Amino acid sequence: MKHIFEKGKNPDSGTLLLLHGTGGNERDLLPLARMIDPEAAVLSPLGNVSEMGMARFFRRLEEGVFDEEDLIFRTKELKEFIDESARKYSLSRNNIIAVGYSNGANIAASLLFHHKASLRGAILHHPMVPRRGIELPDLSRTPVFIAAGTNDPICPKEEALELKDILENASAAVKLHWEHNGHQLTREEIKVAAAWYRTAF
Repeated sequence: MKHIFEKGKNPDSGTLLLLHGTGGNERDLLPLARMIDPEAAVLSPLGNVSEMGMARFFRRLEEGVFDEEDLIFRTKELKEFIDESARKYSLSRNNIIAVGYSNGANIAASLLFHHKASLRGAILHHPMVPRRGIELPDLSRTPVFIAAGTNDPICPKEEALELKDILENASAAVKLHWEHNGHQLTREEIKVAAAWYRTAF
């Protein structure tokens, strides 16, 4: 996968895996990473699925309806990319925290759903439930932050609440933060996520 890697200033801070939203690119979330942890390494891939010229991490059949077969395949592909990058850049494989927005948050959640110990934790901005009716791996001691909008037309409130319940049923430690906005990624929710990150890790 095409990506950006930036070496961290403090090895103990681990690596932030940045996963952009639909139509974004591997540079979109770099400023966000520095707000969350300026000393962490950064691994930021470009989604390699194109939807009408817009980069995504997996296909969808229509707005809000995921192509589950492609989601499973792309999630495995992303997990293998993380494994390879950890070897290539000498990263601590058990200290990688995803930071995803929208489509990027969805595939980060899918990593948690499908691959045990693929992430140490995750910050999910405006996610949806990636899949239903499957058994999740044990997510004990896995911190997850969810930021959701009360007026989000793309990710309804019910999606965030259901995702929280599913993750908690797999023993993840979930913090759900509400913004009274739509689907946009706001500076305020990034500040809240950064404060949570400092206590969680």
